[in-house]
Amino acid sequence: MAKKTRKSRRSARAPAELSAAIKSGQAMAEDVIAFRNGQTRKRAAAVRRMARAPRPRRAPAPPQIPSRTRALLGTAVSAGVLIAEGDSWFDYPFYDVLQMLEDDYLYDVESVAHKGDTVEDMAHSGGQFEEFARRLEKLLRANKVPRAILLSGGGNDIAGDEFAILLNHAASSLPAVNDDIVRGLIDVRLRAAYARIISGLTTIAQRYLGRPIPIVTHGYDYALPDGRGYLGGFWLLPGPWLEPGFRKKGHVDFGKNSAVVVKLIDQFNAMLKDVSATAGFEHVHYLNLRNTLRHDRTYKKDWGNELHPTEEGFKLVSKKFAELVGRL
Repeated sequence: MAKKTRKSRRSARAPAELSAAIKSGQAMAEDVIAFRNGQTRKRAAAVRRMARAPRPRRAPAPPQIPSRTRALLGTAVSAGVLIAEGDSWFDYPFYDVLQMLEDDYLYDVESVAHKGDTVEDMAHSGGQFEEFARRLEKLLRANKVPRAILLSGGGNDIAGDEFAILLNHAASSLPAVNDDIVRGLIDVRLRAAYARIISGLTTIAQRYLGRPIPIVTHGYDYALPDGRGYLGGFWLLPGPWLEPGFRKKGHVDFGKNSAVVVKLIDQFNAMLKDVSATAGFEHVHYLNLRNTLRHDRTYKKDWGNELHPTEEGFKLVSKKFAELVGRL
């Protein structure tokens, strides 16, 4: 059994705007819980109806699973249950963090992640909150308690169609990054969105379990703005997400553009680390993934496109998730 570790850190009192986001998340969670309570009562009524329904004289035969399938799948061994909420790092075709945590590290993962989701969507739409509560109920009915909640988001808030807004024009006398806009996005909007999400998930867990479930956040690695989208990004395929914004503002030097991305990723990670140190968030664990993937001339072995790792890259990322979760 993995040895439990206790984080030694000083929790910072939340500033007024973050306190408001935390209270907002709690309020949304209460609304979700009230809705789920109604759905639970409906389910209980359905269970009673099923119990009263006439039963067949002969019980149906149990489903037969071919022996070759049983041999292929192996025995039901699990390292524990995880619930995941997030974006394409948790919901990517063929391979992603969650798939590898299941296949390589034997975790059973319940996921409400959806590629393309922004943190602000997750924080304010309520859909993933309700689905999270539903998945948690399902697990608890089976007497399974999640070992951790994995949370991934922010890449779609920063990159994409609006990425150019974060930049000053290369022909101006200003620095490449518009610090005022970046601070407003990362240190205000995304900070508040993360606080709302964490607060909401924590409130739901406490209502069902009487205690919070550990939450793991991460801030990605240093993306490379080389103009590659998913499978090339041709026609309707997504991407690229960074290079077009740089080009729109006149920035065409790959090395300098990469340095800009490093600055943005560092600022995003600093925000996440700071949020995890907020009073009341002692169960939140920030995972630093920077410098996990290659950034030298061989970087394409780890990066499949501007924002997403290759299969080998996801293996490196998943290993770090597994190491952290194993210590919780």
